[in-house]
Amino acid sequence: MKIFISADIEGTCGIVADAEANPDMPRDYGTFSQRMTREAAAACRGALAAGASGILVRDAHGPARNIDPAGLPEGVNMLRGWTGDPLVMMSGIDEAPYDAAFFTGYHAWAGSGGNPLAHTINGQNEYILINGQQASEFLINAYTAAYYHVPVVMITGDDAICAYAREIVPAITTVAVHRTRGGGVFALHPADAEKQIQASAEAALGRREDCRLQLPERFDVSVRFRRQQVAYAKQFYPNARLTDSKTVSFSSDDWYEVLRFFHFVL
Repeated sequence: MKIFISADIEGTCGIVADAEANPDMPRDYGTFSQRMTREAAAACRGALAAGASGILVRDAHGPARNIDPAGLPEGVNMLRGWTGDPLVMMSGIDEAPYDAAFFTGYHAWAGSGGNPLAHTINGQNEYILINGQQASEFLINAYTAAYYHVPVVMITGDDAICAYAREIVPAITTVAVHRTRGGGVFALHPADAEKQIQASAEAALGRREDCRLQLPERFDVSVRFRRQQVAYAKQFYPNARLTDSKTVSFSSDDWYEVLRFFHFVL
């Protein structure tokens, strides 16, 4: 049983400020890069306890060089750095026939109030719509997993993204490590978060067939940019169109073509 883990930082236990996710602010960032490492490691331990024979952890935040590989269990492989392909946070999932995926440290989406650090992909956009729904990184990456026939069986992060994930994949296992009030969060103790993640990862793998996601037959996508100058420039991607001064839209029957659009426009 092979497991793919996509690890982010803005949904790690207790994180609340941009500086805590920014490698250029080492005093703040150091604590939460360690939290990111420890939460990914807890997911790995749960997968190993459930019988996983191979695990790939994809470091999927910022420079993609946040997780300390030595903090993961022996035998776990990592993908660090950005490969440059359209899979982005899911790079590597096309390398092997994975049986399940975990998302750790995930967060609320652009246009929501579920996390002080809420965004989708980057800070250039106010929100992204996929078939009329505000898109999170969870939705985008769950669709990518489904494209490669991999069920996403567990997500950890803020309570908003956990609730969102259950709407998309009702059988998914969720671990809400904190909940938001305005610009603050009520957080679990980090050790408690790790224990819950490990136990949940082990249990989630027994329900992986219930977590398979059916891709829509068509994708109508809109990106609402913060600045009209950016939207104007991005409309020139092939088959994209400017639908108002700040919104660029794109449609396709092929999810990979949507990923290609995101890759070059965002």
